Amino acid sequence: MTPPPAQRLVSVEGIARRFPGLTVFEDLWFHVARGEFVCLVGHSGCGKTTILNILAGLDTPDAGVVLVDGKEISGPSLDRAVIFQGHALMPWLSALENVAFAVSCRNPGWSRGQVRDAARAALARVGLSQAAERKPAQLSGGMKQRVGIARALAISPKLLLMDEPFSALDALTRGTLQEEVSRLVTEAGQTAFMITHDVDEAILLADRILLMTNGPQARVAEIVHNTLPRPRERANLHHMPGYHALRDHILDFLITRSRTLAGAPPPGWDARTPPVVVPA
Repeated sequence: MTPPPAQRLVSVEGIARRFPGLTVFEDLWFHVARGEFVCLVGHSGCGKTTILNILAGLDTPDAGVVLVDGKEISGPSLDRAVIFQGHALMPWLSALENVAFAVSCRNPGWSRGQVRDAARAALARVGLSQAAERKPAQLSGGMKQRVGIARALAISPKLLLMDEPFSALDALTRGTLQEEVSRLVTEAGQTAFMITHDVDEAILLADRILLMTNGPQARVAEIVHNTLPRPRERANLHHMPGYHALRDHILDFLITRSRTLAGAPPPGWDARTPPVVVPA
C-alpha cells in the first residue's frame, strides 16, 4: 500500500536527527503521495516537529535525505507552505495584507490589483471577507488561524505542512476549522502533512496515519490506512462503520505500544517497510 515512486511527492529516506548524547530519531523512512493527506501521531519528544521543520527546510537532518518532487530539500521554499501552532501573522498588517504579502512573493510579476484580488479570494474561501481590513489584534484566535490557512493555500504550494495548528483553540472552533481544512484540501487536491496529538483529528483528516514510538530513537512503527469514506464530519464521525476499531487501534498504540516498542528496533527490523494496518 506504499505509493509507487511515480505517485510520490515526498520521499523521506533514512533521515536522522542527533544531538550530543541524544538521538531523537534514526533511519526514518516514509512517503507522501500526490494529493494525499498524511498525519504523524506520537507523544511529545518523539521528534514530530523536528520532522516537519526538516520538510519545511527550516532544519537539516544529520543523515539521510528528503526529496520533494524528486529534488532534495535545501532550505525553505514557496512550494512548501507551513501553518504553525501560532498564527505567525505580521501584526502591523491587516488580514488582507498578510495574505497579499505571500501572494506577491509567489507571483512577483503580478500587479497590485491582481495580488489583492487573489488575497481577497483566499480570505473568502475561509469565510473572512468581512474581516479583510482588520489587523491580527482585532481577530479571534480562530480567525487568526483562518488567515494563516488562507495565506498558505493562496500560494498554491505543492505541499501543505501543518504543525498542530488547532491545538490552542477551543473545542468548537477547533472542530469547525478541522472540517474547513478537510474541505479546502480536498477541493484543491492539495498534498498535506500534519503532526498532531489528537486522535480524532487524525481520523477526520488523514488518508494514512503514521504512528511513532516514544523517543529517544523514535521510529515510525506502524502505518494505519484510514478507510472511512469522505466527506467526513466530526459530528457524525463516531457513527461511521469502522471508526471505533480505527480509534481503538491508535489509542492502544499511544497508550501501550508506543512505549513498549520504544528504543532501538528489534533484530531484523526494516525501517523502510513498517507494518501497514487496516483496522477492521
